[in-house]
Amino acid sequence: MATRKRILITGAAGFLGSHLCDRFIKEDFHVIAMDNLITGDLRNIEHLFKLENFEFYNHDVSTFVYVSGELDYILHFASPASPIDYLKIPIQTLKVGSLGTHNLLGLAKHKNARMLIASTSEIYGDPSVNPQPEEYWGNVNTVGPRGVYDEAKRFQESITMAYHTFHGLETRIVRIFNTYGPRMRLNDGRVLPAFIGQAIRGEDLTVFGDGSQTRSFCYVDDLIEGIYRLLFSDYALPMNIGNPSEITIKEFGEEIIKLTGTSQKMVYKDLPTDDPKQRRPDITKARAILGWEPKVSREEGLKITYDYFKSLPQDVIEKVEHKDFTTYNK
Repeated sequence: MATRKRILITGAAGFLGSHLCDRFIKEDFHVIAMDNLITGDLRNIEHLFKLENFEFYNHDVSTFVYVSGELDYILHFASPASPIDYLKIPIQTLKVGSLGTHNLLGLAKHKNARMLIASTSEIYGDPSVNPQPEEYWGNVNTVGPRGVYDEAKRFQESITMAYHTFHGLETRIVRIFNTYGPRMRLNDGRVLPAFIGQAIRGEDLTVFGDGSQTRSFCYVDDLIEGIYRLLFSDYALPMNIGNPSEITIKEFGEEIIKLTGTSQKMVYKDLPTDDPKQRRPDITKARAILGWEPKVSREEGLKITYDYFKSLPQDVIEKVEHKDFTTYNK
């Protein structure tokens, strides 16, 4: 019997990390999951603990990272991704993108492992071009409230490419656009879970700005497939993975109201500083190089996600999360 390939997944108890754990277990990898549980939740991966080819470490990758034995791949998905989180823990957000990435690149070099980092569409900032191709350099306010996340990811890309060009390390960079599906945190502040949570609780839907800003939503299974294909491709430059189907926030709110069968209205508040007015990926490269494009329609994906949120315990639906980040924000 061939020896299983070994993969380290950071941020493994988070939304995307947990789905990646599932995918690589399905592909018969030995999965080493790592998360310090600042924003992750062990319930997302508890179904894997009984497996002999799965192990979990509660660890902050911003400090020294050690993994015994051989290691074939590293997926670096450790980072707060919600504005609610990274505005509360700005220093930790910068550290996991910089120190954490540096530590993991060093580990990848030592183990001769291929490393894929999770970048984001937020490196484009509030874009002046639409859709956003990988060649677009972005429009980011480095000292604005969102800068701690945006610049952490931009640095993450830079140091990853430096290790690729200087050390010859096998690296991959995925720029992830808005993704949704089961295991999202209902109260993490992002528009989709926020709208669904408000609808389930019978609250009006909060729209920031006039609702004309756009987003593009990719169902999680499609995104995971794109990441999987990118990891095993020969492409080292950044690649957009997301759904190019664009919709305004106002139209999206109307879809949620129709989906949930509720009678709420939308209420409007001021647009947060540096909130992007448009977000849509150009996935020309993903189509040509990976043979990938999203398959799940927004209607189908939203139904699955809504059913998941409705199945949560009532106390989870009702409560707004206020995590204590004070011990991490140093």
